[in-house]
Amino acid sequence: MALPAKLTPDKLYRTCDPQEFNFQTTAELDGHVNATGQNRAIDAITFSMGIKHDGFNLFALGPNGTGKQTAIMHFLSDLAPNAPAPSDWCYVNNFEKPRNPKALKLPAGKGSTLSHDMEHLVEALFTVLPAAFSSEEYQAQEKDIREKFQEQQGEAIGELEKNATDNNIALIRTPAGFAFAPIKNGEVIKPEEFMLLKKEDRDAIEEEISKLKTAMQSILAQIPKWQRETQEKIKELNRNIANFAVKPLIAELKSSYEPLQEVTAFLETVENDVIENFDKFLEKETDQRELFPGMAPGRYAQENMSFNRYRVNVIVDNSKSEGAPVVYEDKPACYNLVGDIEHIAQMGTLVTDFMLIKPGALHRANGGYLLIDARRLLMEPLAYDALKKALRTRHIRIESLAQLYSLVSTVSLEPEPIPLDIKVILIGERSLYYLLTVYDPDFTELFKVAADFEDELPIDNAGKLSYAHIISSIAKKDNLRPFDRGAVARVVEHGSRLAGDSTKLTAHLQSIGDLIHEAEYYAASAERAFVIAEDVQHAIDTRTVRASRIREKIREATLKNAILIDTESEKTGQINGLAIYSPGGQSFGHPGRITARIRLGKGEVIDIEREVEMGGPIHSKGVMILSGFLGARFGINQPLSLTASLVFEQSYSGVEGDSASSAELYALLSAISGAPIRQWFAVTGSVNQYGEVQAIGGVNEKIEGFFDLCQARGLTGKQGVLIPASNIDNLMLRNDVVEAVRNGLFSVFPVTHIDEGIEILTGIPAGELDTTGNYPPDSINGMAVGRLGEMAEKLKIFSESSNDDEE
Repeated sequence: MALPAKLTPDKLYRTCDPQEFNFQTTAELDGHVNATGQNRAIDAITFSMGIKHDGFNLFALGPNGTGKQTAIMHFLSDLAPNAPAPSDWCYVNNFEKPRNPKALKLPAGKGSTLSHDMEHLVEALFTVLPAAFSSEEYQAQEKDIREKFQEQQGEAIGELEKNATDNNIALIRTPAGFAFAPIKNGEVIKPEEFMLLKKEDRDAIEEEISKLKTAMQSILAQIPKWQRETQEKIKELNRNIANFAVKPLIAELKSSYEPLQEVTAFLETVENDVIENFDKFLEKETDQRELFPGMAPGRYAQENMSFNRYRVNVIVDNSKSEGAPVVYEDKPACYNLVGDIEHIAQMGTLVTDFMLIKPGALHRANGGYLLIDARRLLMEPLAYDALKKALRTRHIRIESLAQLYSLVSTVSLEPEPIPLDIKVILIGERSLYYLLTVYDPDFTELFKVAADFEDELPIDNAGKLSYAHIISSIAKKDNLRPFDRGAVARVVEHGSRLAGDSTKLTAHLQSIGDLIHEAEYYAASAERAFVIAEDVQHAIDTRTVRASRIREKIREATLKNAILIDTESEKTGQINGLAIYSPGGQSFGHPGRITARIRLGKGEVIDIEREVEMGGPIHSKGVMILSGFLGARFGINQPLSLTASLVFEQSYSGVEGDSASSAELYALLSAISGAPIRQWFAVTGSVNQYGEVQAIGGVNEKIEGFFDLCQARGLTGKQGVLIPASNIDNLMLRNDVVEAVRNGLFSVFPVTHIDEGIEILTGIPAGELDTTGNYPPDSINGMAVGRLGEMAEKLKIFSESSNDDEE
């Protein structure tokens, strides 16, 4: 088998030529950013925003920092202005059922106009009504009605008095009422004189007085009726006067809102209510300054709150909107989404009215687009359920949470629900999307479209130019120095490093933005007019240094041999694996010793990490794959008469992943064959049951971790790393590593199969089966077969001896 050649420097790092850019600095660019490489996501956004059927809301998924929100906002900034402005929405008093305020839909801008018109109406009523009821005409009519009542009462009593006089009986008015007494010669007869009269005369007088009393009682019984009739006439007069004063004002308003039937119907109810309650506008003690906006809630008084009944609560005002609204709700609490009903303290209790209804994000975005961070939404109690309810019913129903969950015992409102026409866009991680898809049956009904944003961009001309425009946009927005094309090229190269692929660029624009700001800081410190490549490199280097404390501590312990890593000798059953550490989001690699020991047994490979429950399931799977490989290669013609143990030496935390499985297999082959492994090599890569070496992650950090240790001990030209050949495109190594390879001081070998790697590590060919089905005896495989044969024979002899002893 031909051994793979060492990788040349051009394979270890793909440079970006500044000459590819047709500008000198990013100041020449317009700063317009396109969603390059996100065609799939943009198509999904276009479809979701275009389709008008229910449930086709959007979930934008992808890692944080990939520009999901920016891309969506940019898309909507082109789409929303061309859409018609949505209607205004207001809440007004329901005069029949005050607990159920009515919702009014008005054309954009008409809501605030109606609110101002109603305030001016009330102000006008405070002038017009008092003037109408203090007019001479009203005073005269009221006086006439009251005088007619007095005349009617006086005529009835006067006629009775005349009748009494004709019968020599006087009608006497006393504080206690009316009384009758006989008279003679115009004078009331005294009681003693009355007693001296003949009995016949006395009886006749008493009979006449009795008749008069009966007539008086009849008159007195009629007086309340005449009073009621008088009051009705006065009320009718008041209604006519109030109607005369109010109707022209209301008619003028109606003419302004004639096409809006709901508004004209509301104005009619206002007209009727004002006519019925005109007297409230005649109370001189009412302070009009406290009737309308501008007063603190604590200054509400009961008499003033009664005038709120004529006001208009504009909860959605689109008077200044151009096109459809685009709303991002940063705190998607339940009351911030669907609105709330506030209360004020009054006389020791909590009260409310329709003017204390507050809108939510769904109201503001109604007729347009609402963006919400999915994680924040799910963290807010009841918010997700409230959003689903609104989307499912297509109505916004405002409910007081305190009342709904009996947190307070007070009367609240039940406002009329408002129809909902909206596109909701949730933004979140892929894990959230998949969890909601699995565990929430409503989710797939309400969010039928997923915009899956790419983690990476192609590193073609469009991708590189996209980076240049991103830099230009950030520089202009944040007033930063422009970047020259050399600095842009260095940012592109770092974007490829962050992507972990020399053929890709990272789509994590937050990391790129941070690098841009840091590089500009160093350019400003050097008093340069624009940022150059050295500033970008300085920012990258200092960022690495800031996060290097743990890495340096581990390397220091290794150099002091507190952590045993051999980089000079040859050892049997021992190899340098490569591991990734990621404290605080900063990843770095470091070698770790892996050892394998064998003994007589039954073909088991014992993973010590798994036995002590320090190994994860993927690592354990990798070790079991090794058993499959060994059994298929060496256990066909004879039993595997060994037990092998594998361990990561000096590992005091969990081990997970299968990227060390190839190194573990090399250590096993070395232990079985007896061939020593060159410790100046380190190995990474997973392996399958056929011995094929498979790609792994973090290849750059792993190579650099071993390189740093070798460099600290002194580069000899022998050291190197074996990596999977399928990871070649992932290489974007540091410049010092590339230079060491160029100078022949360090090597990187791409390996496709275990047989290639074992030959590099031991200097002994792996060996291939000949025509007789045997491996060459001086090859790794031949030596392993021979060793296993000896162990099988020993185990056989031992078993026979044990059987004889038992017999």
